[in-house]
Amino acid sequence: MTQTLTPRVRAAAASAVLAIALLAGCSSGIDPQDQATAAAGSETAGPVEASGATPRLAVSYDGGVLVLDAESLEVVGQVPVDGFTRLNPAGDGRHVLVTTGDAFEVLDTGTWSEPHGDHSHHYTAAPALTGTEFAANKPGHVVRHADRTVLFHDGSGLVEMFDPHGLAEGKPAVDSHTTAEPHHGVAVELENGGLITTLGDEKARTGIVVLDRERREVTRNEHCPGVHGEAAAANEVVVFGCQDGVLVYRDGVVTKISSPDAYGRIGNQAGTDTSDVVLGDYKTDRDAELERPQRVMLVNTTTAAMTPVDLGTSYTFRSLGRGPRGEALVLGTDGFLHVIDQNTGAVTNRIPVLGAWTEPEKWQSPRPALFVDGGTAYVSDPAAKSIHAVDLAAGTVARSAVLPQSPIELTGVGG
Repeated sequence: MTQTLTPRVRAAAASAVLAIALLAGCSSGIDPQDQATAAAGSETAGPVEASGATPRLAVSYDGGVLVLDAESLEVVGQVPVDGFTRLNPAGDGRHVLVTTGDAFEVLDTGTWSEPHGDHSHHYTAAPALTGTEFAANKPGHVVRHADRTVLFHDGSGLVEMFDPHGLAEGKPAVDSHTTAEPHHGVAVELENGGLITTLGDEKARTGIVVLDRERREVTRNEHCPGVHGEAAAANEVVVFGCQDGVLVYRDGVVTKISSPDAYGRIGNQAGTDTSDVVLGDYKTDRDAELERPQRVMLVNTTTAAMTPVDLGTSYTFRSLGRGPRGEALVLGTDGFLHVIDQNTGAVTNRIPVLGAWTEPEKWQSPRPALFVDGGTAYVSDPAAKSIHAVDLAAGTVARSAVLPQSPIELTGVGG
């Protein structure tokens, strides 16, 4: 029988999982299981100063989280976590929030920088769960915006907001708000302290409400059936997906942009604060149990134009990303990373990364995932227990590595 460990016990156990110096390359000839074996004493002495910031990746698997060096793709730590988990950057460049069945738990990836006058000092250490957690009733979406992190509790409607830069010292001060009814929702804290939350209950989700910093209602829009997901664009524009388009918040006003189809669902989106355009998935079969769409949608939040892009292949909710120049990126089930001009909708490149794959029936099941950091796109391959780093400028796979576990979710921090 598998013993269920508390977060604090897991944190103590994880602190013994130490960085290793074995390259997890496809051609290394090293057993990937050996690559994740702890080497006692290698980092117990404390942090090691590095010559520069050291980005790291977090990769979930059935039973834990792997932490990788983002440059070499070496495994530097393996942290056991029971059950199905989800991963989100905490927002401070160091920590990752691990969503478990009843909490958002804080994972220290072991990489950070400290300002010192006109420069910074950079450090690495062994990854570990910190023991800090945010207990939650059905933990849901995590949103980072304006140097604040917002957690949504689907089972209670509780919204928790905090400054993620305090996580290194323990649990930071938390502001909270509770929605009128519990639902599968999302919330965004604005630069001025205001708050946008979705509206809904256990039966239906209908739109969004905008609150000021005292949590008084500013405006609302309830013409967004099935509201799901969010993305921020340039100038603090925030977009929420609907079954028939999107809602766009700008300067205290909410407007609706309708889909070209009567049922045109946008539920997962990717935005960047340097672009007016948001990339969204696009589904048109209301009755499909599992629709495998082949079109994505570019939403221009300034002109209200929607530009559909036909990829000629399907994709999933873990397939969307943005490049350093605002280009839209979609990982297709054909195994290619499709690069799309955000202004014209033209597919400018198709980068071969994986073999063809099929989206599984259950959303929790492993499938390839995309994470983008600057000019590098990271793609996981559960079938081959591997990960690839794609140089977007060159349009080629720069590095690959075999993993000791089959990856599920993928994210990263800049250090």
